[in-house]
Amino acid sequence: MKQKTLFIIAFASLVLAFVFGALIYTAEKNRESSQRADANPSSLVRMHSPTLGPAGAPVVIVEFLDPACGACRTFYPAVKEMLADNPDQIRLVLRYAPFHQGSDQVVALMEAARRQGRFWPVLETLLANQNQWVQNHTAQIARVWPLVEGLGLDRDKLQADMASPEVAAVVAQDLEDAQTLNVTKTPEFFVNGKPLPSFGYQQLKDLVDNALSEARSR
Repeated sequence: MKQKTLFIIAFASLVLAFVFGALIYTAEKNRESSQRADANPSSLVRMHSPTLGPAGAPVVIVEFLDPACGACRTFYPAVKEMLADNPDQIRLVLRYAPFHQGSDQVVALMEAARRQGRFWPVLETLLANQNQWVQNHTAQIARVWPLVEGLGLDRDKLQADMASPEVAAVVAQDLEDAQTLNVTKTPEFFVNGKPLPSFGYQQLKDLVDNALSEARSR
């Protein structure tokens, strides 16, 4: 009986140590990300970054997104709802973070579509049909083409732009900024330069609500 009690105490201690270590790691990563964002404000938003919402909005949500990421697909409607619930108050800025295998080609397609003014329809189509072109966490570009037909794209120009050094430079810049800001997973959010204290929708909503309250009290 005594041996069993000692085992339970030892196991509980290990669990507590793991939880405590995880909390310390999260807090340290959040502190580092915040410091990096403060020191490198230009790494949050670039001239090429796709945006929704007014340029003068007091609250800016920057999201590093991988279109092949399941969590990105889940968060996107919630973020759009935040914008709809707070018209003229929130601006969404998207950054490319193609961390999944094969996603770099899909991101190049999205950036090429942006140059034809069709970024948002392409993004929303890809997210809505993600299960058709993402297999085993790997993006299949060949399965994307049938999905974007009918979205008003010039396919020849799209393919030419996808292979262009200009599009490659945009994606490389976003990845460089992600590294600068210590972004290692998607979606990763910054609200008025502040990273999430921990991952989750409620954490994002709380950060946005706090930013909105601060803006309204000015």
